[in-house]
Amino acid sequence: MTKLTTPISEAAIRALKVGDEVHLTGVLFTGRDAVHKYLHDGGQLPPQVSLREGIIYHCGPVVIKDAQGDWKVVAAGPTTSIREEPYQGQIIRDFGLRGVIGKGGMGERTLAACQEYGCVYLHAIGGAAQVLAECVKKVRGVYLLEEFGSPEAIWEMAVGDFPVVVTMDSHGRSLHQEVMERSQAELTRRL
Repeated sequence: MTKLTTPISEAAIRALKVGDEVHLTGVLFTGRDAVHKYLHDGGQLPPQVSLREGIIYHCGPVVIKDAQGDWKVVAAGPTTSIREEPYQGQIIRDFGLRGVIGKGGMGERTLAACQEYGCVYLHAIGGAAQVLAECVKKVRGVYLLEEFGSPEAIWEMAVGDFPVVVTMDSHGRSLHQEVMERSQAELTRRL
C-alpha cells in the first residue's frame, strides 16, 4: 500500500500503477456535475480553493451541523464518475489535478489527460459512505453552496488514510477498459 499526502507531486503520481492501493491524507475537494460544468464553461474557483497538485472527489457528502455549529460529514460515498467525462480532461489540464476519486471509471478523454498531465483515477468503494466519512477529520470549508446546493457544492475536507485503488493510471492503463474488453471477448466466445 502507498500512503500519499496532498499536495501530490507528478513524480509520485507517475509512480502509481493500476491496482495499487493508496491511503490519502490531506485535503480533498468534492466536485460533481454542477462544479464540473461550471469550471468547463469558464467559471472561477473561489480563492480559497486550489486544485493544483490536489484531488477532486466525485462526491455529494451528507453533512450536518454539530452542537458547536461546525459541519460534520456523516456519509461520503463516491458518485458515478462517467457523467463528468465531457469535462474531466480539461479540468485536469486547466487546474493541475493529480487525482480524481469516484466510482465506475471514466473514458478515453480522461485517460488521455491522466497520461499527458500526470493524473490518476482512484476508485473509492461504493456502498461504504459511512465508513469513508470516518476518514473525514474536518470540514475546512464549503464553497458555492448558495449557487449549487449542498450535494453539488465544493466541500473542502481534511482526510486521514482515505482508502482508494488506482484503476486508471498515468501510463495509459484503465482497469475499467480492460475488464470491459475481457467481458466482451468472453461474451463473444460464448455466443
